[in-house]
Amino acid sequence: MNRPVNLLSVGALTLDTILRVDTLPAHQGKFIASDGVQIAAGMASSAACAARRLGAEVSLWASAGDDAVGDQLIAGIEAEGVDCGFVRRVVGARSALSSILVDAHGERIIVPFYDKRAQADPEKLPATDLSAFDAVLVDVRWPGAASLALTAARATSRPAILDADTAPLDVLERLFPLASHIVASEPAARILCGKELSPEQACEALARRTDALVAVTGGAAGSWWFDRSAGSVRHVAAPRIKAVDTLAAGDVFHGAFAVGLAEAMPVEHALRFASAAAALKCLRFGGRLGAPDRTETLAMMAAHWPA
Repeated sequence: MNRPVNLLSVGALTLDTILRVDTLPAHQGKFIASDGVQIAAGMASSAACAARRLGAEVSLWASAGDDAVGDQLIAGIEAEGVDCGFVRRVVGARSALSSILVDAHGERIIVPFYDKRAQADPEKLPATDLSAFDAVLVDVRWPGAASLALTAARATSRPAILDADTAPLDVLERLFPLASHIVASEPAARILCGKELSPEQACEALARRTDALVAVTGGAAGSWWFDRSAGSVRHVAAPRIKAVDTLAAGDVFHGAFAVGLAEAMPVEHALRFASAAAALKCLRFGGRLGAPDRTETLAMMAAHWPA
């Protein structure tokens, strides 16, 4: 493809306050952070920024209040080169907030707030059709918009990618059958399967329920995807790194995977591309700010999966 691919990312837009501490609190009290940053983020927004750094043209469809925080959010995402022309502003609503603690091992606690007024279902798509996009990626935080976008993407034979993360079962069940590609976190896979399964078992169980491409991510353990031609689950190992901050690693993974699919990469190659991008992100504090560019990502791929 001679031109950059064009993606639509749909879902969360939040103001993240990220604080770095030695250990995550186990009791009440005051804790002094060693570092901190405040950025526009959220699952779909972070994925959009990651995809942009990897060379795609990206539009974000999200919802925010008509407050000063909403202004700050849009300015922050636009600074990454993402088109925010589709971002909905809801009169009288408050924009989403999230407080996050990250410890010395890169693990985190996330406490988000979403105003239900801002998350109300949209009546229609922000564009007459989605044929201008090479792929559509949605998260689970704005289900009404995700449903519309997935349905429209499949109607135009575009990859309709669901970032299936922790969410109520009814939300996951609503979106699951609409996607052409499903990348689920381990917790989301367990919610959907209704029982404790290994990532490999969950991947196969979910794949038996749909005609979509199904993958399950397991962080440092890598990812698993169901190869329908072979009728079995395949594993993609993650690059081995010492994580500094795992916040937004999944979002970067999904953004990179969407770029790979839009560029018609074979599935395993797209998963390696996504794994490399996510691993590089984990080397840097600051959530999505650690997302790599394309040159870095391709170098990580070459080092981990030599030809």
